[in-house]
Amino acid sequence: MQAMMEHGRSEEEAKKCFFVADEKGLLGTERLSELSAEQAIFARDTDGGLSLSEIVNKYKPTIILGMTAVGGLFSEQLIRDMAKHCEKPIIFPLSNPTTKAECSAKQAFEWTDGRCIFASGSPFDPVEMEDGRTFYPTQCNNMFVFPGIGLGVTLCGAKTVSDRMLYVAAEALANYVTEDELAEGKVFPNLATIRDVSKKVAIAVIEEAVETGQASKLTEKDLADLDSFVTRKMYDPVYVPLIEKRTISI
Repeated sequence: MQAMMEHGRSEEEAKKCFFVADEKGLLGTERLSELSAEQAIFARDTDGGLSLSEIVNKYKPTIILGMTAVGGLFSEQLIRDMAKHCEKPIIFPLSNPTTKAECSAKQAFEWTDGRCIFASGSPFDPVEMEDGRTFYPTQCNNMFVFPGIGLGVTLCGAKTVSDRMLYVAAEALANYVTEDELAEGKVFPNLATIRDVSKKVAIAVIEEAVETGQASKLTEKDLADLDSFVTRKMYDPVYVPLIEKRTISI
């Protein structure tokens, strides 16, 4: 919701873009007494109780997130209906283990003719399409942002981790993904680049802390070249051998 507000929507406009459903269907205001405070924010005045299929066909969402632990919840018909009105549907079955995933990577890519943007909570093998294309699904994992967030907050001396710090961290990660990786169906960069990703995330977090007056530990010299400053402060797991290797001849 915050990302939508960053791009110009009001809080109310952003909230109306979300359709949250549970086992009883779309959350409606008639159920406020049984909803948590977090759920109640998204309860709608009309259409409470609509099924997932009814939501897709009536409101034509462009993104579907699965956090249900109900394996196979995203049916072929549901995904194909979504793909009818969206050129590149975003499909994120985030439940795990694999048996609990709302759909598999193979299903998502095949049912959308390779047009979807896919990430999952569980790992999936590459998907080979009949036309020769190969897509490499990425596992949606917080390891790409949490190290950088922790590093940035620690180095700048921020007392709190704000919502906007999380936003700029996510933005820094998204900007790191290359066009070639996107073409291969990847949502996150190659794992081999995670140290550099963490540095970029840390810098973004520090810049946000500076902007909001939370950076209590940084000097003018540090701020003059944040890239070099963060690089120097990053931990390198290189150790001196504890046992000296010797060749003994008799």
